[in-house]
Amino acid sequence: MDRLANRPVVLDIDHSVGPLPDRLVLPLEHWQESIRFGCLLSGMQRFRTMLDQLLPERHGTVFTGSGDFHHLSWPLIERVRSKAPFQVVVLDNHPDNMRFPFGVHCGSWVRKVARLPQVSHVHVLGITSADIGAGHAWENYLAPLLRGKLSYWSIGVDTGWARRLGLARAFRGFDTPAALVDAFVEFQRTHAAPSYLTIDKDVFAADVARTNWDQGRLQLDHARALIGSLRHGLVGSDINGEISHYRYRSWWKRKLSALDQQPVIDPAQLAGWQAQQHALNLELLRAIAARVDAAP
Repeated sequence: MDRLANRPVVLDIDHSVGPLPDRLVLPLEHWQESIRFGCLLSGMQRFRTMLDQLLPERHGTVFTGSGDFHHLSWPLIERVRSKAPFQVVVLDNHPDNMRFPFGVHCGSWVRKVARLPQVSHVHVLGITSADIGAGHAWENYLAPLLRGKLSYWSIGVDTGWARRLGLARAFRGFDTPAALVDAFVEFQRTHAAPSYLTIDKDVFAADVARTNWDQGRLQLDHARALIGSLRHGLVGSDINGEISHYRYRSWWKRKLSALDQQPVIDPAQLAGWQAQQHALNLELLRAIAARVDAAP
């Protein structure tokens, strides 16, 4: 294994990521108020410029902290240099393709990534959120679904509205996590594109890792199987979904966060939950490293 190419990087914005072997830590706490949950496009451009200056050309999985930072996958994916188009595989309990008129936020970034010319397709796997149900259908950006650039792989969500709009091919619904995993593994057998992998740990059941968002149903073995199916190389990866607490100084971020009904974090439980998160991070790193080593 190439040490530099696989060295994990921590974008240390909220101090939530535990110690990782051979990690590179970038101290970025001063970005927390401006970038957490969401930001204007001008703010994201400044963050992207900073990443280009600080991130080494070769590195391994990037840890971005809380799921409130999942929109940082956009600049990480955008800066990938690949000889061939690549698919983006997102493990997430939410579609992250929801309307947001104020720039980009942790629930709207997938649309931005689906528009990148180097991205052949985006697969969001493990959704159990009602965000893709009929009651929230109007909130989803439909363009990437209609253009065949985005697919939702969900568990136990009624998405009949999609068929009525001619979107059936973009929606893959399953009754159990195991059925979803089996279908995606089989799908990957006939697809030769390399992959970028991004994991929001709210895709896991709460007994696997507690996060500060509503959670899905995946177990660690499901994630291992999904990662193992990416047989044609990883061009990059990132992980978020750590649990952390932050009180916004700006009223509008406090308001938006409240509207999303994020669960209240019990301070008495925080240390135990973070230890659980850290153990999961190490397991995910091992699974990703095994995939990198086995790639053709």
